[in-house]
Amino acid sequence: MNTFRILTVCTGNICRSPLAEQLLRSELAGLGITVGSAGTDALVGHAMDDRAARYSAEYGGVPDAHTARQLTVEHVRESDLILALSREHRRAIVELLPRASHTTFTLREFERLLDTLNDDDRADIAAAPDEHSRLSVLVEIAAANRGVAERPDDPSDDDVIDPYRQDDAVYAESVRQLVPAVRAISPTLHRAGAGFR
Repeated sequence: MNTFRILTVCTGNICRSPLAEQLLRSELAGLGITVGSAGTDALVGHAMDDRAARYSAEYGGVPDAHTARQLTVEHVRESDLILALSREHRRAIVELLPRASHTTFTLREFERLLDTLNDDDRADIAAAPDEHSRLSVLVEIAAANRGVAERPDDPSDDDVIDPYRQDDAVYAESVRQLVPAVRAISPTLHRAGAGFR
């Protein structure tokens, strides 16, 4: 089976993107999906930030083996869905590989766009022949719906704030933005992979 690849991206690849990666991997277990992460200005070789690692473990992730890596054009090219943690990261990804604009979203933007799915969209997804194809159609529909989805009043609502070297309150707010988005996206990916059966 052709594996569907998700990449999460932040700056240092030690806080937000590995937390999103590990929670998605936990939530999407059983699907033909692999999840990785990288940073646009990565602290290459570093372990996960201690607080991010604690949050990951609390929410079902496995943080111990994480090692930060720098985002490359190859990572982008190999990915079927890229979830950036901010609009700044999305811009950096698309600058690396412009055609990735159709498969790159911020995490919270993707959550918002999945809310726009209608019965016709679900039928189009279900008609695809296999799990990878169905998930790819879901991503195509999300990209197409950018033009019709209601945008947030504040564009920064599509971002997850950067908690690095911030106090515990900022860290908690970052997690409050990230975790519900992962938990909202994951059931739709499960259902789409199964053809909404």
